[in-house]
Amino acid sequence: MSSAKDRPTGAAFLLAQLGAHAAGRFADRIAHLGITPAHAGILRFIARAPGLNQQRLAKFLDVLPSRMVLLIDELADKGLVHRKRSTKDRRHSELVLTKKGERTLAKLSKIVVAHEADLCGALTRKERDTLARLGRKIVQHQGLTPDVHPGYRSL
Repeated sequence: MSSAKDRPTGAAFLLAQLGAHAAGRFADRIAHLGITPAHAGILRFIARAPGLNQQRLAKFLDVLPSRMVLLIDELADKGLVHRKRSTKDRRHSELVLTKKGERTLAKLSKIVVAHEADLCGALTRKERDTLARLGRKIVQHQGLTPDVHPGYRSL
């Protein structure tokens, strides 16, 4: 007979339920920008890491390089990103946000704030901080890359 401490609390299911709900809501919130959540994350990483190239980004996100080429092509076609020949290594191109890409990222930042406020509206600030701290602890324990959605692996 299993003891109370051996019985699941439902925490894993709740994380999956909330994760799927949050991902779907986020996709809905940004749809009017003409981008996907994967695009949004890529824009954020390009802005954070000036001089980043496609190969390094693909490796960091654990995306097949051929898929990364397609994602960057999509962002370039939307006028959000351009490739600039690297001055450090002429074999590579650096990814750079365009002015439109910077404006889109600014809009995304506002959406992210509203998204979190909506999803966590039932929690106090202290509870949100605790939830985030515990989430980061689980991310570390599971060997996940902080701030990288594991969905990139299946693109």
